[in-house]
Amino acid sequence: MNRILAMGNALVDIMTQLTDDSTLDNLQLPKGSMQLVDIKTSDDVREKTSHLHTHKASGGSAANTIRSLAMLGLKTGFIGKIGADKTGMFFKDDMIRTGVNPHLIESDIPSGCAVALVSPDSERTFATFLGAAAAMNPLEISEFIFDDYKFLHIEGYLVFNHELIEHALKIAKSKGLIVSMDMASFNVVEANLEFLVDMIIKYVDIVFANEEEAKALTGKSPEEALDNIAEWCDYAIVKVGENGSYIKHKNKVYKIDAIQSKPIDTTGAGDNYAAGFLFGLSQNWNLYKCGKTGSLLAGKVIEVLGTTMSDSVWNEIKTRVSNISLE
Repeated sequence: MNRILAMGNALVDIMTQLTDDSTLDNLQLPKGSMQLVDIKTSDDVREKTSHLHTHKASGGSAANTIRSLAMLGLKTGFIGKIGADKTGMFFKDDMIRTGVNPHLIESDIPSGCAVALVSPDSERTFATFLGAAAAMNPLEISEFIFDDYKFLHIEGYLVFNHELIEHALKIAKSKGLIVSMDMASFNVVEANLEFLVDMIIKYVDIVFANEEEAKALTGKSPEEALDNIAEWCDYAIVKVGENGSYIKHKNKVYKIDAIQSKPIDTTGAGDNYAAGFLFGLSQNWNLYKCGKTGSLLAGKVIEVLGTTMSDSVWNEIKTRVSNISLE
């Protein structure tokens, strides 16, 4: 049984293509960051970008990862909280359509929404209203949900709720699950550094971080950060964009090249890398093939706006994955 359970913020992403970065300056949003906003600010951002091309999809870091794992054919589940509204129903329906078993808690609070502003160079900046997602509490998380799974994948954005994230990690470890955590935006890591490191050391087996997140976590360059993170957990993965990624396990380092692609929007690149890597690990592949599969998914998702890839793209991905050598 290699089922994977994810837990994260249940959000609906509104992908917005910018013509230039002046909009970010006007909205006072640092480029490349994830900023938490209230519902008034979220509505203001949406109003001021309403003239631009947009695309809506279920989102949130862990949700993106688990949807891609379902598309690869794994049995998956997702824990999150939504509002009893159209946005929440959109999220739930999208999970079910993709093949994910949704363990969703409903709330009177409006569902979360992330406005993703995509710059011409494909970098994305998030103005995120967490809404109901932020209202999830430990008492709502039944330990029996974890019984059907071998892995728990959790997003770093949940770190704003220390009690919740530690509760879930404790349950997972008590039931023998392999735990992976994808770091959040660098500013989120910086704001929760001591707690994150403590959680990794105590409960986490696999850590995913991009270059900026790894620096925020350790204060070091990618390769030095890799060594540092590998002291805290079994598998350390540091992604360095077009330069690929590094994986370290049991003192062995793997350098994985990025695939050639034509980037439109980098949203979901890291989430899909995690999906590819975890899929490979669930199949007992070696770490080279795990990393190459992660690199493939990351390279394909950045060629579309948002995180939803067509069936034809998924068919191509599956074919290419089957042809990746184990060497």
